[in-house]
Amino acid sequence: MRSNYRYLNLVTAIFTTCLVIANIIAVKLVDIFRLIVPAAVVIFPISYIFGDVLTEVYGYARARQVIWVGFSCNLLAVVAIWVAGLLPAAGFWNGQAAYEQILGYTWRLLAASFAAYLVGEFLNSLVLAKLKIATRGRWLWLRTIGSTLIGEGADSLVFISLAFLGSVPQDQMLRLIVTQWLFKSGYEVAATPLTYAVVNFLKRVENEDHYDYHTDFSPFKLSE
Repeated sequence: MRSNYRYLNLVTAIFTTCLVIANIIAVKLVDIFRLIVPAAVVIFPISYIFGDVLTEVYGYARARQVIWVGFSCNLLAVVAIWVAGLLPAAGFWNGQAAYEQILGYTWRLLAASFAAYLVGEFLNSLVLAKLKIATRGRWLWLRTIGSTLIGEGADSLVFISLAFLGSVPQDQMLRLIVTQWLFKSGYEVAATPLTYAVVNFLKRVENEDHYDYHTDFSPFKLSE
């Protein structure tokens, strides 16, 4: 496995930053074209775009490593925020309630978020890698959009089901799943020209266009 890529660290940093930011701002619900969705939808789909870039250019094994890096950084951020909330506030500081309201998490929501992330990201990367072989590297748009439809669909299904089962009526849960899935997938479609530009640039400067013919696709193997 090559180790002298020029932009892999930058792509990893953008991917991870999007995940951490999305986890923080997801507490706010926004109304976009009469669709009620978490504010995280404005940045979380970018992680899927860069997940596509990682798999398309550097291959599934590299993408797998970055997915676990993103998971670890997200977990670290959550633990740090939780510990900071437990620390005694200064006597003159009156923001504890606001801190807990905005940055406080329920463990059920966190578990749902982490599970959905792993399932969605690994499915997205796996499907793209397999489609690249099946299409012999043609039709990048088919790979990016197709993998996102499956990955984002799984992400939305797992998160909404684990987070709200038993507390939200089933018809409303289905509406939440479909709404998030369509919004995030639409984001990917709209960003297809950007994905093409980034992929073509990286393939040229990195001199890399990986095909996963002999890759072990286990999500738990951290080395090639």
